[in-house]
Amino acid sequence: MASSLIKVRDARKSYGDVRAVDGVDLDIEKGEIFGLIGHNGAGKSTLFKMLLGLLPATAGEIMVNGAAVRGAAFREVRRQIGYLPENVVFYDNLTGLETLYFFADLKSASRKDALPLLEKVGLAGAANRRVKGYSKGMRQRLGFAQALLGKPALLFLDEPTNGLDPEGIREFYQILREMKEQGVTVILTSHILSEIQERVDRLAIMKMGKIQAIGSLQSLREQNDLPLHVEVHLEAGVVEVLQRALAPLAIENLQVHGDRLSLRCRRHDKMAVLAALTSLDGKVLDLHVREPSLEDVFLGYSG
Repeated sequence: MASSLIKVRDARKSYGDVRAVDGVDLDIEKGEIFGLIGHNGAGKSTLFKMLLGLLPATAGEIMVNGAAVRGAAFREVRRQIGYLPENVVFYDNLTGLETLYFFADLKSASRKDALPLLEKVGLAGAANRRVKGYSKGMRQRLGFAQALLGKPALLFLDEPTNGLDPEGIREFYQILREMKEQGVTVILTSHILSEIQERVDRLAIMKMGKIQAIGSLQSLREQNDLPLHVEVHLEAGVVEVLQRALAPLAIENLQVHGDRLSLRCRRHDKMAVLAALTSLDGKVLDLHVREPSLEDVFLGYSG
């Protein structure tokens, strides 16, 4: 992939007999939002830290923007990286603005960006309040702001919406969309799968240090051949007619509740099910076809 910003080849990290990361190959393209998901202990955080250069790989090769993470050139690349760890820790006696000044100095970024970033993440009104008075969600917003210092080309976000309310989550992903439009590459982890399933371009599922699957949500649905869930609302007295029409098909979990019917079918049977519904001459009052969620896909690969 010529446009890959990150290339990982046979990356491994061992702690004695424990293989935290076990032969990972990965390409992440410039300008995409990429999700990394897995059970606790799957190796996500270890791989994250290896990509950041915080943990040396036991074996394998990791390249970020053309520079080997183990090489001297990575020092300059690291200046283009923003990182929000899962557990954000700040000096409680500093104000929010002073905190960003502190991180700006560490990153050799301009202090002029500090207040606009606080405004961007919704903390302008608390800029001069000490961090010890911040709620968990406010601390998370402040952590996001520090990750954005220096206008990074690559963002690593570990459980980035931890502690945010629904409005904060929406604003957070709006910022990510804007950054994606500017060509920024985003790599994030989250345990809230319903939150990210429509917001990432591609994702990788990890289990026991290995990548089990990688691709867009739709491609993973198709690869795993998970069933579709169909719900139908019919005119009174039509359910039995539909049941007879569906009898020749490979239908799973058929349930009837009055004039409503639900079933599961394989993807390749979807059109046959819809054809059976069409044969009822307009007696279908409502129809809902639900694709497998990211949680369904995740459990299908990692269960």
